[in-house]
Amino acid sequence: MPSEFDLIRRHFSPPATHTLLAGGDDAALLVPTPGHVVAVSTDMLVEGTHFLPGTDPRRLGHKTLAVNLSDLAAMGARPRWAFLAMALPRVDEAWLAAFSAGFLALAAVHRVDLAGGDTTRGPLSLCVTVIGEVMAGHALRRDGAGPGDDVWLSGCTGEAAIGLAALRGTAAFDGIDEARCRERLEQPQPRVGLGLALAGLASAAIDVSDGLAADLGHLANRSACGIDVHWERLPQSSALAGVDRKRRAAAILAGGDDYELAFTASPTNRDAVLAAAREAGVAVTRIGATVAGPPGVRVLDQRGFDMTPARGGFDHFG
Repeated sequence: MPSEFDLIRRHFSPPATHTLLAGGDDAALLVPTPGHVVAVSTDMLVEGTHFLPGTDPRRLGHKTLAVNLSDLAAMGARPRWAFLAMALPRVDEAWLAAFSAGFLALAAVHRVDLAGGDTTRGPLSLCVTVIGEVMAGHALRRDGAGPGDDVWLSGCTGEAAIGLAALRGTAAFDGIDEARCRERLEQPQPRVGLGLALAGLASAAIDVSDGLAADLGHLANRSACGIDVHWERLPQSSALAGVDRKRRAAAILAGGDDYELAFTASPTNRDAVLAAAREAGVAVTRIGATVAGPPGVRVLDQRGFDMTPARGGFDHFG
């Protein structure tokens, strides 16, 4: 049976392109770019909580890195390094080969060096720390919005939540694009290019991972303002055409695993925001505005009635 070090060398030791020392020692040696600050984020994926048993390992490798890159995108940071820690119930060479292929393919797209990590035996769990760089004073944060800013959303939300419900068999749907929804759940695309293009344009930003209403609530709390979202402006995927309005609204507003960016910007920057989105190849939609008053989120229908979900999103301990 291969040793821990054999597994790391075989599956998780790609060539490093911008790291002084990656793997093989007690710590990696990184060289930050002068004039930049370092952005660091950590996320953990646990089998049965964040992904279903039997998930395709190549897609899981992709997602394990993607959810972390999404956090850097929300900061306007350029990804540079990743560290991967894994608990594995057993050694499965075919599974590891597929998982590492998915992980390293996405790392190559964004020029991320896998600079180190750890492995141990235990219930399947995957933890990644990513490090990125952003010019000093240019980081996107959650606390920069002010009353009167536009609220924008990249892509659309809800597909991943419906994909999860379909996979679990908790609901039957006619007319949904199940393949599309499952892809959004298992192989999300982090909006790194958009985050970089929004530097200097967005006043605040957050990645939408736990549910649109909940994550906008975090931004509102940090920025000490209210947010009004208009239901009729929200982009609604054609993949959800067969979902009834109530369940569709719950998925769009409170479903998780979307990994889109929600951000605010001055109305004077509307044309510039749209140009930045075109440059990044990502659709964005203006879905509402920030308002003066106590922090919070209201979702208003066409008649002005509040349709904000009581539970705005996922909470590990809620």
